[in-house]
Amino acid sequence: MQELFTVNNLWMMMATILVFIMHLGFASLEAGLTRAKNTVNILFKNTIIPAIGILTYALVGFNIMYPGSGFEGSFVGFGGFGLSLPEGWDTSNYNEGYTYFTDFIFQAMFAATAATIVSGAVAERIKLGPFIFFSILYVAICYPIVGMWKWGGGFLDTLDTSFYDFAGSTIVHSVGGWGALVGAYLLGPRIGKYTERGMNAIPGHNLPLATFGVFLLWFGWFGFNGGSVLSADPGAVSRVFVTTSIAASAGAFGALLVSFIKFKSYDITMVLNGILAGLVGITAGADQMNILDSAIIGFIGGGLIVFGVVLFDKIKIDDPVGAISVHLIGGIWGTLAVGIFGELAGWNQFLSQLIGVGSVAVFCFLFAGIIFFTLKKTIGIRVDEKEEVEGLDINEHGMRAYPDFATKD
Repeated sequence: MQELFTVNNLWMMMATILVFIMHLGFASLEAGLTRAKNTVNILFKNTIIPAIGILTYALVGFNIMYPGSGFEGSFVGFGGFGLSLPEGWDTSNYNEGYTYFTDFIFQAMFAATAATIVSGAVAERIKLGPFIFFSILYVAICYPIVGMWKWGGGFLDTLDTSFYDFAGSTIVHSVGGWGALVGAYLLGPRIGKYTERGMNAIPGHNLPLATFGVFLLWFGWFGFNGGSVLSADPGAVSRVFVTTSIAASAGAFGALLVSFIKFKSYDITMVLNGILAGLVGITAGADQMNILDSAIIGFIGGGLIVFGVVLFDKIKIDDPVGAISVHLIGGIWGTLAVGIFGELAGWNQFLSQLIGVGSVAVFCFLFAGIIFFTLKKTIGIRVDEKEEVEGLDINEHGMRAYPDFATKD
């Protein structure tokens, strides 16, 4: 038994490392899909966000998401501040599969993801200070409350037919997606994005970097989904690896086909986001789906991304990296797909999935809306026109990502 415990715990720690690497993937993707003059700002946000996530999760988040007994079926709970160090630091009896500290650090890697998703959607025009303030509150309070509803034994877990979200299509990705939608709407579009002549595409400055970021995210997703098995069970982990890869691959082809039909071009950015959409979509039911189900979920998710990007441009919600389409639309689709495909398919399961999606939507929309609206009306959330035109790097940070190639002032 000790050998099995050690193997399980080791896999969980390896999965933690893989999820941590995803933050480098987000940083690379967002930097590549935005303009060179805002690269330092993107990298700064994606560097400070994991630090925010780990510290706030240690202080309050872990004990909000997992408040302990007495809060079953509730909407919120709290188990106290800080980490409860087991007596003598012996954590081997915490769980049959992993230690207390392994549980914490694995879950902490998820915590910052919600704010990272928001970062991409509000890029190139948000003030750094208000964004950091928003991220602290969103990661410390909003995300763990939603996580508690399912993973901590809250009300979604006690429905007659329990809401199901294996690794977080809704609990992680759509939480970030709703925050991204609210932030992008209240900020308004970037200067020059929408004109009287229509939508003006603002291309990213480094597609190789963006591509590198997507492959890092795909790589890290093996830990994101594979670690959510919560053991090194060979059958379950290998199945999740396969369903995850099938959905990502199908997502690429879904985006390729739909974007080619609509735009008559082979758009690499659509394919990159299609891969991510497939990954987000399969995350809710990666342990439940067969190969065909995974391919269908990924393919539809990839196609939906193209329609999502077009829709948000039509209603003038400017999302520089497509984060809302990937994480919100993809997260909703993947969550509902659990009730349509796989082992849990059925009307009762679909209804529970719908309740979960709706509950998270209302709570996150209101939470993000109150924070962003309050900040907008007090200290402001958007840089002034001069700073936006010159770039956030030189104005917010006093430096450039590529000083040797910068135009001399």
